[in-house]
Amino acid sequence: MNSERFRHAMSRLGAAINVVTTAGPAGRHGLTASAVCSVTDAPPTVLVCMNRRSGSHQVFRDNGVLCVNVLSRHHRVVAGRFATPADAGTRFEHDAWEVLETGAPVLADASAALDCRITDISEVGTHSVFFCEVVAVSTAAQAGGLVWFDRAYHPLGDPD
Repeated sequence: MNSERFRHAMSRLGAAINVVTTAGPAGRHGLTASAVCSVTDAPPTVLVCMNRRSGSHQVFRDNGVLCVNVLSRHHRVVAGRFATPADAGTRFEHDAWEVLETGAPVLADASAALDCRITDISEVGTHSVFFCEVVAVSTAAQAGGLVWFDRAYHPLGDPD
């Protein structure tokens, strides 16, 4: 299978946009990710796929915690900031950030935030699959979403 053709086909699979964050002894980091999904609700578990070449990968492994911040329709700038390596040093200087149980940064107005402990990691090809037990959640008063489809952001829900 040709990688280019595979990536083109996957661009047609709409996916929620998230900013995944971590904090701990290895430092504070974050990145934009669409490869996030629910695994089970007993115990509440999600998975997050991350390229091992990512500058943040080892920080997530070493900290052992992460927060999946589900972005809302008005978070395009946040998504872009956490997707651009040039903005790595200033990513957290914008927006309001809080913490729940693990200490990982929680975007205060995220549509939803899933605060997690990494319980298992599987290596598949170029990526690590982090299995994460959800230990705390928060949700915004108004639902909204931001999805990535056909290599562009698309808002979901009623305008803010």
